[in-house]
Amino acid sequence: MNLAKALDTNALRRPDLPAVTTNAISISHADFRDMVCRRATYLSSRGISRNDIVGVNLKDNPEHLAMLFALARIGAAALPMDWRWTVEEKSRLTTFFEPRLVLSEVDDPFADISGRWESVITDDAWLSATDNADPDSTDLADGDPPLLLALSSGTTGIPKGPLITHNQFFSRFMIYFSTLGFTERTRYLCATPLYFGGSRGYSMCSVFAGGTALLFPPPYEMEELVEFANQRGATKMFLVPTLLRRILEIPPNDDGKPLMPGLDMLFSTGAILHSEERAALMRDICPQYLNFYGSTDGGGATALFWDDPSEVDGSVGRPVFGAELDIVDDDDASLSSGQIGHIRYRHPGTATGFHNDAEASRAAFRNGWYYPGDLGWRDNAGYLFLAGRAKDLIIRGGVNIYPAEIEHVLSQHESVLDAAVVAWPSQEFGEEIGAFVVAREGGIKPDDLMGWCRQSLSRYKLPREIFVIDELPKSGVGKVLKSELADMLEPID
Repeated sequence: MNLAKALDTNALRRPDLPAVTTNAISISHADFRDMVCRRATYLSSRGISRNDIVGVNLKDNPEHLAMLFALARIGAAALPMDWRWTVEEKSRLTTFFEPRLVLSEVDDPFADISGRWESVITDDAWLSATDNADPDSTDLADGDPPLLLALSSGTTGIPKGPLITHNQFFSRFMIYFSTLGFTERTRYLCATPLYFGGSRGYSMCSVFAGGTALLFPPPYEMEELVEFANQRGATKMFLVPTLLRRILEIPPNDDGKPLMPGLDMLFSTGAILHSEERAALMRDICPQYLNFYGSTDGGGATALFWDDPSEVDGSVGRPVFGAELDIVDDDDASLSSGQIGHIRYRHPGTATGFHNDAEASRAAFRNGWYYPGDLGWRDNAGYLFLAGRAKDLIIRGGVNIYPAEIEHVLSQHESVLDAAVVAWPSQEFGEEIGAFVVAREGGIKPDDLMGWCRQSLSRYKLPREIFVIDELPKSGVGKVLKSELADMLEPID
């Protein structure tokens, strides 16, 4: 199939309804279809064809979204690039994946870098050329062409990402339809960068279905986001945990109504919220809050719904539509409920390997399963609980210690806002436990926290030391950068 085909049908059945809306403009489905097709025609005239890789180094605007569908139409693969990256980061990505062409903004210094790729700037000349292109002269690529390289957000070091096809991405749309409730009437508010895998997928799915992608990119104040959502009739919104905590700082309505009453779902991925934060979101922001667990590489895996029992607040829910979940040991043998092991999952939208990286592919993709690198366990009802990243496992004196358990205990203290636990090199034990916490207003003493831990943790699981810091280093999607915390610890002699 070709995902861009839906734009043709939407232009006929919903021509005047908005496909993409920003604070300044609104583009109908008929006009968006022509916008996409003109760009596909122009790119074809520049020699871009099926299976080519094209870098999309654009801001969070309609041009970015149109380019994703234009490349899809001709069967070329988009190489997502975050325009906020440095020139060095972008150069590393393009050197590895060798795109035929890179599209950049007028003011991006990367556009002036010469390389083995052609650089195109989306300036007035670009707009004039695309506006004059024939929207009906480019045929849809048939079969199941490549769609995009699904790079993880915050790619560093040697880049890696699977090449996702149209059929695989449509299978991810099916999860959005069935589990997240996307329809042709959805007005999805994209309040995070389009480079993020979720933001890109949710926005494309909304337009594909005949709904609307509302683009409101950062930076913004949370009050501005709420105002935009209410004015534009947003029905669904995705935010990372960091932003959810900021929106909770807005005073609730005096009448007890949610701040964004038009939302039928608010969802997030990444770190698990504290029970009281989850409850506050459902009380003050949107009653239908969902926590989505998955990855850019493998797609969605599980979801925790607003009406799931309160006793599983610490879980990431049960499998999403079409997904199979398994917990295995080091030999890939399935484990029973309650046993901690490696998480693996699969569904039709799961990739089969990393592009141009056989070694990494063998580690993450095996026998149709995707291994995200997380450890976890399931309870008897099938809810998945995370125990941390496999690479973050602490082995103290030969005993496995799971950081997530200690982080959970620390987070339960009323004075702790956030917590992270990392391995601390030790000559005596191999590894010790280093804990970092962010205190709520009023502060906290590390000795008090240690006493709190002693009530719930065995002695060998107690942190060697607890450090109170102003904030935890995090990626753009709210994941704690534990390597930066580990770098703060000197080895123990």
